[in-house]
Amino acid sequence: MKKQVIVYSAEGCIECSMVKKVLTEENIPFEVRDVLTNPEYQKEVEKYGFLGIPVTVVEDKAVKGFNNQLQELIILAKK
Repeated sequence: MKKQVIVYSAEGCIECSMVKKVLTEENIPFEVRDVLTNPEYQKEVEKYGFLGIPVTVVEDKAVKGFNNQLQELIILAKK
């Protein structure tokens, strides 16, 4: 069973779009939480130790940005 994946992002964020595109290509369902429309989502991002976006979360692991660590989360999400 695939795990819940959350992507904290905002409208116009290029890296956020790249993360969502890769997850879509990998057939991984995800929930988008726009930090600009809901201040609570920004607080959630900060609880993971980040100030910026995109932040992708799978279980208790969080990765900021579009980088190699994102691939590790993709593997985790597919388990």
